[in-house]
Amino acid sequence: MNKTKNSKHLMIAIMLLGAFFSLLNETLLSTALPQIMVHFSIDETRVQWLTTAFLLTNGIMIPISAFLINKFSTRQLFISAISVFTIGTALAAFSESFNLLLIARIIQAIGSGVMMPLLMTVLLTVFPANNRGKAMGLMGVVIGFAPAIGPTLSGYLVEFYNWRMLFYAVLPIAVITWLLAWIWVKNLTERTNPKLDVFSILLSSFGFGSLLYGFSSGTSRGWTDPLVITCLLAGFVILAVFILRQLKLATPLLEFRVFMKKDFSLGIIIACIVMILMISSETILPMYVQNARGLSALDSGLMLLPGALVMGIMSPISGALFDKFGAKKLAIPGLILVVITTYFFTSLQAETSLGLITTVYAIRMVGVSLGMMPIMTHALNQLPMKMNAQGSAMSNTMQQVSASIGTALLVTIMTQGAKNFKPNLSDHENVESSQLASVMQTDALIAGYDASFMAATILACIGVVCALFLQTKKNGSTTS
Repeated sequence: MNKTKNSKHLMIAIMLLGAFFSLLNETLLSTALPQIMVHFSIDETRVQWLTTAFLLTNGIMIPISAFLINKFSTRQLFISAISVFTIGTALAAFSESFNLLLIARIIQAIGSGVMMPLLMTVLLTVFPANNRGKAMGLMGVVIGFAPAIGPTLSGYLVEFYNWRMLFYAVLPIAVITWLLAWIWVKNLTERTNPKLDVFSILLSSFGFGSLLYGFSSGTSRGWTDPLVITCLLAGFVILAVFILRQLKLATPLLEFRVFMKKDFSLGIIIACIVMILMISSETILPMYVQNARGLSALDSGLMLLPGALVMGIMSPISGALFDKFGAKKLAIPGLILVVITTYFFTSLQAETSLGLITTVYAIRMVGVSLGMMPIMTHALNQLPMKMNAQGSAMSNTMQQVSASIGTALLVTIMTQGAKNFKPNLSDHENVESSQLASVMQTDALIAGYDASFMAATILACIGVVCALFLQTKKNGSTTS
C-alpha cells in the first residue's frame, strides 16, 4: 500500500515539475524582449508576438484538454505534452530566425496548455475531497510561484548571459522530466473515449483565440482599432454559439452545466478575481519600477522575488489550513488583506521606498495564497468525480481568459489615468525648467499606476463580497 502511495506521490511530483516549467515560460521572456529585438532586428509589435502567441495557443489548448484527458491515458497525455514542450524549447534555444523562434513558442504552448488541467485532474482523482487541500496547495506553488519568479530569473539570465540562456536553462530540466515520466507516470484517470466534435474545437479555438487576441492587443493597438474591435466582437459571438452548442451535446467539449453548482460558480469568480489581481500586479509594478523610477528589469524582478517566495511557502500551508478550516474562513481574511495591500499601491510616489513596496507586495501574496487554491479546491470539490476533467478544464480556461482580459483592462486604466493627469504647477515651483517636462511625465505615469491599483482595490472588494456567500465546507461536508 505504501509503495503504491509513494509511487503516486512521485508521479505527481514529476507532473508538478513539468507544469512548473511550462507555466514559468509565460513570463520568462518578459525582460528578454528588448535583447531579442536587437538580435533579430525587429520592432516591438513583432517581438510581442512571442508572448501573445504563447498565451493564445495556451488559451486555445486548455478547453480542448478535457476531451484529451478523457480520450487518452494519463501516461500517454503527459508524456506527449512534455515531449511537445521539450521539442519547442529545443527549437527556441537554437533558432536562427525570428519566425522559427515564434513557431517554437507556439509548440511550447501546445504542450503547456495540456499539462496544467491534466495535473489538476490527477490531483482530484488521487486525493479524496477531505484531503485535497495539501495537494492543491502544491499546485498553488506552480500557479503562483512560477509566473512570479519568471521576471526575476529572466532579468538575471539576460543581465549576465543572453536570451538563449532562458531556453538553455529549461531544456535539460524538461528532458529529465520526460525521462522520469517514462519511468514513473502511470494511468490514473478514467477514459470515457468521447466522440470528437470538430465543430466545437473550431468554435472554441476561434472564439477564445479572437477574444484573447483582442484584449491582449487592445492596450498596444488602441481599443478603437478596427482589428481589435473585430476580434472582440467575433470572439463574443463565436463563444456564444460555442456555449449554446455545448449545452445541446451529450458529451460537450466544455461542460458549462458545472455552473449550475452555486459554490462552483462563486469559487471560479473569486479565483478569477484573485488571478487578475496577481498577474496584473506582476505586470504593473515592474512598469512602475522601470518607467517611473528608471531602474533595471533585474531590479523590478528582485522586487517581486520575496513575494514569489512567500507564495511558494504559503501555498502548501494554505492547502493544509483548507483541509482543517475550509475555504470561507481562509478566503475572507485573505481577500481583506489583498484589499488593504492593494489600496496601499494607490498612493505610489516617485520617492516611495522600494523596500516598503517589496514588503507590502510580499504581505499581499499571503492574502493571494489564502484566496486562490483553497477557493479553487472548494469549487472543484462541488463536482462529482466523473466531472473532474471538465471542472479542471473550465477552471483553467476561465482563469487564463480572465487574467488576460483583466490585465488588459487594468493596463488601459493605467494608460488613461496617465493621459488624463492634470499637473499642479505650484507643486513644481522649485524644479528647474530643463527638468520640468521629465518630472511632469513621471507624475503622469504614477497617476496612471495609482488609478489602476484603485480599480484593482475595487475588484478585490468584490471578491470579499463574493466570499461572504460561500458555504462553509470542511472535511468534505457542506453546511450553510
